[in-house]
Amino acid sequence: MALIPFASPEAQKREYTTARISGESPVIDGNLDDPAWERVDWSGGFTQIEPYENRPPSQQTRFRIIYDENNLYVAIRAFDTAPDSIEKRMSRRDGFAGDWVEVNIDSYHDLRTAFSFTITVAGVKGDETISNDKNRDSSWDPIWYARTAVDDKGWTAEMRIPFIQLRFGKQEEYVWGLQVNRRLFRKEEFSSWQFISPNATGWVHYFGELRGIRNITPRKQKDFTPYILGRFEHYEKEEENPFADGSDFFGTMGLDGKFGITNDLTLDFTINPDFGQVEADPSEVNLTTYETYFREKRPFFIEGKNILSFGLTNGDTPLSSDNLFYSRRIGAQPHYHPELKESEYERRKQNTSILGAFKLTGKTRKGWSVGVMESLTQREFSEIDRQGERSRVQIEPLTNYFAGRIQKDMNKSNTRLGVMMTAVNRDLSDPALSAVMHGAAYSGGMDFNHQWKDKTYYFNATAAFSQVRGTEQAIYETQLNSPHFFQREDADYLNLDSTRREISGFGGTLEYGKAGNGKWMYSTWVTWRSPGFNLNDMGYMRRNDEIQQIIWVGFRQREPFSIFRFFGLNINQWWGLTFQPGTRYYGGNINAHWTFKNYWDMGGGLSREGRSISTEALRGGPSMLYDGNLNFFSYLSTDSRKKIQFYLEYSSFFRDHQTAREDDLDFGINFQISDALRVSLAPAYMKRRDLIQYVSNIELPGVMRYIRGHLEQSQVYLTLRMNYNITPDFTIQYYGMPFISAGTYDEFKYINDPMADDFNDRYIFFNGSQIAFNAGENLYEIDENSDGAPDYSFDTPDFNVRDFNSNLVIRWEYRPGSTVYLVWSRKRNNVLSNGSFNLWEDTRGLFNIYPYDVFLIKFSYRFGL
Repeated sequence: MALIPFASPEAQKREYTTARISGESPVIDGNLDDPAWERVDWSGGFTQIEPYENRPPSQQTRFRIIYDENNLYVAIRAFDTAPDSIEKRMSRRDGFAGDWVEVNIDSYHDLRTAFSFTITVAGVKGDETISNDKNRDSSWDPIWYARTAVDDKGWTAEMRIPFIQLRFGKQEEYVWGLQVNRRLFRKEEFSSWQFISPNATGWVHYFGELRGIRNITPRKQKDFTPYILGRFEHYEKEEENPFADGSDFFGTMGLDGKFGITNDLTLDFTINPDFGQVEADPSEVNLTTYETYFREKRPFFIEGKNILSFGLTNGDTPLSSDNLFYSRRIGAQPHYHPELKESEYERRKQNTSILGAFKLTGKTRKGWSVGVMESLTQREFSEIDRQGERSRVQIEPLTNYFAGRIQKDMNKSNTRLGVMMTAVNRDLSDPALSAVMHGAAYSGGMDFNHQWKDKTYYFNATAAFSQVRGTEQAIYETQLNSPHFFQREDADYLNLDSTRREISGFGGTLEYGKAGNGKWMYSTWVTWRSPGFNLNDMGYMRRNDEIQQIIWVGFRQREPFSIFRFFGLNINQWWGLTFQPGTRYYGGNINAHWTFKNYWDMGGGLSREGRSISTEALRGGPSMLYDGNLNFFSYLSTDSRKKIQFYLEYSSFFRDHQTAREDDLDFGINFQISDALRVSLAPAYMKRRDLIQYVSNIELPGVMRYIRGHLEQSQVYLTLRMNYNITPDFTIQYYGMPFISAGTYDEFKYINDPMADDFNDRYIFFNGSQIAFNAGENLYEIDENSDGAPDYSFDTPDFNVRDFNSNLVIRWEYRPGSTVYLVWSRKRNNVLSNGSFNLWEDTRGLFNIYPYDVFLIKFSYRFGL
């Protein structure tokens, strides 16, 4: 081991020289008594990173590394003067519970990319890819081997990492980036072989070096994993519905694979995938114009998701989730809903079937990062029954999804240039589908990043475009709907055209900031979305017609002081306007977060926003003025190391003049019942009031009526999770979420002057003689001119949603990469229009709903060639 000068004044870049073994390889059992380990010396000298930077750790750590033709072997000795205090908590893979050690390898040696291998003292594996110097992705699940053992000196870990799981080109001698880390759970202490300050601007480019590997042959991975599946569904029988006889059963099979095209590029593919073991999405009631963003949970689309990500901006704003690629579009619910006549019944698929998909990913020795994804989804039909006569109606076309991403590292990885393209193409030979869907959608973008002064400062630039194509009817409907609303009467810069067959737009961001190397950081950016910008066929976007400017300043005190273990402060300022010059909103925020020396976390923040103009509130109508608002949040969390840990969060939103208010209270408690069993309960309550909540837009001769009402909404739900590890590879996981939300409306009104300075001048109430409730039809009738005859009507907006989702998943990885799943999913759901909220009655009613049960068994076997 040698020391060489390092650019950072805080540390020197360390080296470790390994050796090749020619005899018998170590047995991976956690006991470091194999003769092969004597080929190399121990390396130690770890430095504490947290909580006390650049100090000796409270417990010492040493490691050895050797290799043969096919594998890298790592032995780690984690000394502990109190072996009985070693925390042996179990978890699912990538749970990182309890004490652990970790090896990071930059086999590209590009100073940006690394592969991380973690083993806990309980024997649970964790593995991650690291991209762009610091972004971690735990969805990567390579095949590698590790065992641990506890003795009177502490504990030991032994790893065998096949070279086939790393990425490197053919060379005579290799120099790889290396970092070895240790977590001491009881003190929340993190120490590393190569010291890297927690205020550093990255991670991988500070690694030490692994030397001594010579004359190994890069191998191309070839894994094929076929699966078979059986599925049984049981639900309430409907006497009149021929499709609902109470049960269904079917079986299927498919194939997953991973194939090394070159030493640098790997092809992942799936044919007829099934994701029945994936946890259900949380329930919600969405009363906004924005589509809900749901996190991706399907393994094929999770792994390597960073490679195909193209976000337009950072931060935590309505624009920060915008991305050219949103994998939940693939295999989503069918778009078309046929109108059923009386005595007609429909058998409909809940999700579009994915015929197949592949991803080609990798990084070349010359710094080119490549990501390509192609997917084909099936043409779907609904079966319609009308008194015994059957017909089929197409509800989703055959669709191709494509995404391609290329990035080039330059200037010793201080500069990066990238491009991305996406394409959606649909076979819309059916006129019914071509009237409601885009035949094609394309987007693309270019991003540039430059860092300087040891990556302390950075400049980012992003530019993107989009285009959707379709029939005149489909494009006309797109212009009328969110996020466009081209029909807005006060937006003369927009062009509503019924003859258009395409819409194009653009977006982008310019950002400058300081990323670290000190306690203070800052960033400022301008980001924009043109009125025609639309990513929602392949990507995700909440709104457009917006230019946003933000300044953020952050302070981090990571060294413990006084009563604090950590303290962080953030200050934000923002301002937004539309493409027709004029302020849309402005405001600011201050928030602080800290950890006490007893390991309790606490924090809070306050936001103030001035008057704002909403271009989407009237859902196609003119812009509307909203009064300013105040938003407050706070939270408290106890010591996460303890067997029982709880947290409490509260937030409150107030609009000026008491025109709206929302209060949210979340409470959670986690029980570590044993090293193998963890249970968490998280109840939540929300109370909301809004005097001008959307009800309906009604078109009358020569005029539009924007109907609004006073909403009182109550919502309560409970999230229950249970994880039990029989072994690190044999787990039982349960998720359950009962959900109740009820809203009642009164004080109906229509918007008359949406930009009036006084709130009460923006609307006109319907008086008692103008509005009447028709109980038989469950609607309100409006006699606006008071002539005794209804002029128009709207359905009652009151709602009571009762929902329950649960998953019980038993997973056994009986050999590396080969699994058996046993799954039981249960769903209860109904929607009432009474609007009343009674926790006891609603809960009893929820569990009286007849359940929809799904039982699934899935068996896969990995063939490694």
